[in-house]
Amino acid sequence: MEESGGRRTRDKEQELARERALVILRVRSGAMTAKQGAQALGVSRKTYYQWEERALKAMALALENRVAGRPCVSTDEEKETLRQRIRELEKKLDLAEKALEVKELLAAYEEFRDRGTKKNRRIGKKR
Repeated sequence: MEESGGRRTRDKEQELARERALVILRVRSGAMTAKQGAQALGVSRKTYYQWEERALKAMALALENRVAGRPCVSTDEEKETLRQRIRELEKKLDLAEKALEVKELLAAYEEFRDRGTKKNRRIGKKR
């Protein structure tokens, strides 16, 4: 039942979109004014112009030339090049992680050493 309800909503949305498109085409052809188009759709002129702009952009996009058929499939050579690049990046990542680990260990060691030096100074002063 949910599916049929969803379908009705989708059908209703498509019907509304067709109605909007028809009004926009009438306005663009000069058969009616933008004010009349907005009134026919029950919206403000501002909303009408926003819809018109979206419709024209979508139409331009839909009419762009496209390459026919299925998208290209990468060649074995391209795949191997990409695999090699992945391996290189994994190596760089591994080196960066190791360098960070060394940096963190060094910072921890220096902090430990500095604490020990401060304690020794305090102990020396107490004597």
